[in-house]
Amino acid sequence: MTASEPSFEITTSRQFLSWMAEQQLSIALTTYQIGKLFSLGLKPNGELAVFERSFNRCMGLCPSADGNGFFMSSLYQIWRFENILQPGELADTYDSLYVPQLGITTGDCDIHDMAVDATGQLVFVNTLFSCLATSSDTHSFRPLWQPPFISRLAAEDRCHLNGLAMRDGQLAYVTAVSSSDAADGWRDRRGDGGVVLDVQTNEIVASGLSMPHSPRWYQGRLWLCNSGTGEFGHIDLASGAFEPLTFCAGYLRGVAFHGNYALLGTSKPRHNKTFSGLPLDEALAQRNVEARCGIQVVDLRSGDAVHWIRFEGLVDELYDVITLPGVRNPSLIGFVSDEIRRLISIET
Repeated sequence: MTASEPSFEITTSRQFLSWMAEQQLSIALTTYQIGKLFSLGLKPNGELAVFERSFNRCMGLCPSADGNGFFMSSLYQIWRFENILQPGELADTYDSLYVPQLGITTGDCDIHDMAVDATGQLVFVNTLFSCLATSSDTHSFRPLWQPPFISRLAAEDRCHLNGLAMRDGQLAYVTAVSSSDAADGWRDRRGDGGVVLDVQTNEIVASGLSMPHSPRWYQGRLWLCNSGTGEFGHIDLASGAFEPLTFCAGYLRGVAFHGNYALLGTSKPRHNKTFSGLPLDEALAQRNVEARCGIQVVDLRSGDAVHWIRFEGLVDELYDVITLPGVRNPSLIGFVSDEIRRLISIET
């Protein structure tokens, strides 16, 4: 690395790699800040294996229906990555090889969270148009649902709809930064205007949140990141109250679960009108800590951050994270080099 190149360093807690080996999983994550999809696994000698590929403004991640791959949103397309290796097969030292097998062109809809429903249909949060949508064979997207306070579909990012939670394979809950019905209106209520909506009933089930993201239904609870406060917890659906489980030093965004653990993405807040002036600033100052970029592994039983991985230098922000169960050392194919041109597989 020359002196002019930006630095990039990854550090982990002492037992993080052992925990990955014990849990038999790898991790995939996105950062739209520099347009990178990362996978984190273990080399044959047990050291951290890091793989990255470039995709412009990559954000949302979700496993595919059969668990053999995943979907990823980018600037104007959604890609389905498929692992083309058979169980027990290796490519060099890698036990999975994820190829962008299917591309769906949506246009720049600022797609955030994605999920696959019980029928195998891909659903995504179309943030620009303030709705949930699915792909279309003939158009950019097909709307499925919009919040009751959104009067019409318009490319105006009115409420900053961002997060999607499935429950038993059905659309269940979404998060929005506010209930605004005006172009870019959500920015006026960043501190306490956040809401959670029940997609099935159209009701607001929680309000008063600060930039909520990444709702997930897990172990009978609706979890989410109250990103503007740095807290992760669950919603008491009877009262609508947010019950914090833990505080993380960073802007929380991206949640995955494995057993009794939550993997939480943290980012360094940008010093602009979107991320400054939030309760998170005071919370960091009170704890005398700087915001960090990385992943915190939190024990759901105690709220303790038992493991962590941290990015320094080039990467300041993450968007989403998923686990790759049963995968030890994943690899990725991208479009920058010519490897995708030379990689040909035959279905048998």
